[in-house]
Amino acid sequence: MDLRCVNAVRYVAPLREGGSLPAIVEADDGAMYVVKFRGAGQGPLALVAEVVAGEIGRSLGLRVPEIVLVAIDPVFGRSEPDSEIRHLLKASAGLNVGLKYLPGATTFDPAAGDVAGSEEASLTVWFDAYVLNVDRTARNANLMLWEGGLWAIDHGASLYFHHNWAGAQNKAASRFEMIRQHILLGSADDVSQASKRGHERLGADRLKAIVEMVPEAWLGSEADPLTVAQRRSLYADLLVERLEQSKLFEEEIRDARADHV
Repeated sequence: MDLRCVNAVRYVAPLREGGSLPAIVEADDGAMYVVKFRGAGQGPLALVAEVVAGEIGRSLGLRVPEIVLVAIDPVFGRSEPDSEIRHLLKASAGLNVGLKYLPGATTFDPAAGDVAGSEEASLTVWFDAYVLNVDRTARNANLMLWEGGLWAIDHGASLYFHHNWAGAQNKAASRFEMIRQHILLGSADDVSQASKRGHERLGADRLKAIVEMVPEAWLGSEADPLTVAQRRSLYADLLVERLEQSKLFEEEIRDARADHV
């Protein structure tokens, strides 16, 4: 499996609510994408997490906007008047990640009466616990309502173990206590069914195929003693092991729900 690759042709508008300064960009396929840039402060690992976690979510059956690779020419944006944006675009020449723009989408907000069904909420909570996503809270839901459906976006904060590979193995068995802050926890009353789907739809071959989608340029560096292939294997192995130990974070979800009620 490969992600589609498009070329950026027009910088439309920044989305300044994101710390990485993502932006709406028009591509040569005529579509608009929310692009996260490899030259942003979080670096390419945020793009790795976006691809891997996003495609895992899609494999589970969650609504995730199409993820594409967005190629940026070194001269793209050189006429941009904002110096910060101009510098960001220059530093992001090459492949970046884009999510299909959802025009007219609104942020999921329980305070405004927005609700999620049990099946979808349970699957989303299970997914976020599995990929160690710290960024789906009431403060920052990263859920959008669009065309009658709930869409999961912005997974760059997932897989945080890859910021410290020395301690990464411990994260495979993490109960992920931060799931207690999940915005959909109160509606996630069918963790068993979510787990069943997770184990049916994810497996070593599928997870390896998802990791293979990540561009080589995001995985290797001169300072990294491992090859790109070895780094891919580490991602896949840890994700497989975490799936095998899912009872640990599933127990945490149930305990958190009991305390929540």
